[in-house]
Amino acid sequence: MDESILLERLQKLPLQPNPALMEQAVRRAESVQNRIADQITAFAGSMMFVYLHILWFGSWIIFRVEHYPYGLLTMIVSLEAIFLSTFVMISQNRADAKRQVIADQQWQTVREEDRQNEELLNLSNEILNLTKAIHTFTTARAAADTQAK
Repeated sequence: MDESILLERLQKLPLQPNPALMEQAVRRAESVQNRIADQITAFAGSMMFVYLHILWFGSWIIFRVEHYPYGLLTMIVSLEAIFLSTFVMISQNRADAKRQVIADQQWQTVREEDRQNEELLNLSNEILNLTKAIHTFTTARAAADTQAK
């Protein structure tokens, strides 16, 4: 994929300050299927979608496209519901993938912090040992100087 197109698409994505999420978004944007699913999910979750359906159902009934009990409309709406539920699951999978990216990054941070804490504890113990050695040396030297007088 051309880098300029990828950068252009990235600029259209909502800002995500977490670099791990940005990397995940780049990988997701590389797939045409994911981009289509994201656009359908975004539209299906908008008020425009609701207004369009109010207009559609109202027109269907007002212009008497079919008579009550609206069998064709019921079938169309049922099929639409099946497809939309699939897109909801796709959206949930995307959200789960984001949560997993964040969890993995946090776990990596925890491990790095643990390593740094161990290093700091080792340095603190070395400082303590050196302090004890200096104390022992100065106490012994002071005792020797007192006895020499």
